[in-house]
Amino acid sequence: MAYNLLKGKKGIIFGALDHKSIAWKTAEMAYAEGAEFTLTNTPTAIRFGEINELAEKCHAPVIPADATSVPDLTGLVQQSMDILGGKIDFILHSVGMSMNVRKKKVYSDLDYDYFSKTLDISALSFHKILQVCFRLDAIKEWGSVVALSYIAAQRTLYGYNDMADAKSLLESIARSFGYIYGRERKIRVNTISQSPTLTTAGSGVKGIDGLLDFTDRMSPLGNATAEECAGMCVLLFSDLTRKVTMQNIFHDGGFSSMGMSLRAMKMYNRSLDCDDCPPVD
Repeated sequence: MAYNLLKGKKGIIFGALDHKSIAWKTAEMAYAEGAEFTLTNTPTAIRFGEINELAEKCHAPVIPADATSVPDLTGLVQQSMDILGGKIDFILHSVGMSMNVRKKKVYSDLDYDYFSKTLDISALSFHKILQVCFRLDAIKEWGSVVALSYIAAQRTLYGYNDMADAKSLLESIARSFGYIYGRERKIRVNTISQSPTLTTAGSGVKGIDGLLDFTDRMSPLGNATAEECAGMCVLLFSDLTRKVTMQNIFHDGGFSSMGMSLRAMKMYNRSLDCDDCPPVD
């Protein structure tokens, strides 16, 4: 059911790749709630993804841009304002990639060129987007910028690797830029720490199936889905959250507040009772 939460609002959505993407689900929900927006991704992602299908469904122009390139971002924001008829109301940053994760490099043996790219793509791109918009005065007063994060920014999770460092930086950027944007333009900047989600990108994380099972057992409400995350994004874009800024919002079914759940303990105890199971370091 739609509530017209974003009626008359205009924005830019980064990172929609295919039906599994949180950005894809957010675009669908934002459109249903009355928003107009442009979609953007890298030329390669656009070529190999399904974004044109989403664009047709949401009547949203697709503007190719490299989120690490200030000239590309400047062109994207200027074109979006031209297309949408002025300043925008919201932005979703759903951008992240680690070659160290893809190449299965462990944290104690990182490739530093890959590491630098992880930080640039997954975190510094957020600062670049905010800085470009700030310089162009592209976002309306009481506008909202949201980036997707993960609890590995605060806690060590096996296999998440250098992406954890990127998410820590991402959240710091949201706080630091959120202060300036709030003080000078009355614009909100927040991050959402989402449950592990089986997106195309998430599928590349080592041991993702086991992680999904573990976090679901640990979370009183279970893992949050991509569709549910889209709902949180839309809420943060809306006027209902006008005084929420510089926050990292845990959207994870309660996982972030748990130490041990009954369901997880039962599974752990079952492994202890297994006489034939090989030992695990």
